[in-house]
Amino acid sequence: MPLVTLKELMKDAEAKRYAVGAYNVINLEMIRGIIAGAEEARSPVILSFAEVHIPLVPLEVIAPIILAAARQARVPVAVHLDHGQDHEILIRAMQLGFSSVMFDGAHLPLEENIRQTNEISKIAKALGVSVEAELGKILRPEGCGADEEIEEYDPDDVYTNPQEAQTFIAHTDVDALAVAYGTAHGVYLTEPVLDFERLKLIKELTGLPLVMHGGSGLDEAAYETSIQCGIRKLNYYSNMAHEVANTLQAKLTANSAQQHKSYYHDISRWAMEAVQQDIVRTMRIFGSAGQA
Repeated sequence: MPLVTLKELMKDAEAKRYAVGAYNVINLEMIRGIIAGAEEARSPVILSFAEVHIPLVPLEVIAPIILAAARQARVPVAVHLDHGQDHEILIRAMQLGFSSVMFDGAHLPLEENIRQTNEISKIAKALGVSVEAELGKILRPEGCGADEEIEEYDPDDVYTNPQEAQTFIAHTDVDALAVAYGTAHGVYLTEPVLDFERLKLIKELTGLPLVMHGGSGLDEAAYETSIQCGIRKLNYYSNMAHEVANTLQAKLTANSAQQHKSYYHDISRWAMEAVQQDIVRTMRIFGSAGQA
């Protein structure tokens, strides 16, 4: 199955009103588990690598592994750089073969976000690479832990402004827009309050496929309503990583209690199996299962 772009995946998701899962990866076990889950579910999938994870594994090391897995998969796979802010890293990802990049200029004033998004878009479009942009502030920064408190905030100061989204889309050429409407990076400690009316209005004003960041651990109804309101790409990492860690801890503890030896290759197999199970579960909720 050939490597595909985010734009191609979003076209089908938009037409059929489902969301494609974008799963951040940091090693081979996660890559293989996600691909196995997508093939089992017969679902398109996005393999993401976040700029904040470069200290864990260099971009040049993991890119060829992700791309090889994507090209060998039996389902459509896009390879995406997540939350890119450094223009040099974004360009390197495109040169390495990523089919999609996200420029995260949400921390910038609107005019500057537009300017820098257009700089990246110009390069990306010339290379046939899709572009995702972001407006609004996702609660908790990317790469944080769930134990980091969310400070009190005014939604109008944090969530995506629908009129600004309309202006942004009028002055940029992007394929998807990440928006803030109450989700947070990391695992949720309490049930988040999501502003679906705001999300629905943004969709009406922009017409673009919308992206949920901080997609870990919501209840099924929250995912379903978000998709009904226009979410077409759904980022999911923290809950998967947390559940895999719990699975490994439980298996190691059980082996120790039974005086069975554990080996590193056991951990690799357990991790792939745990990832695969979680991926299949989420794809069924997102509506992408059976779409490939």
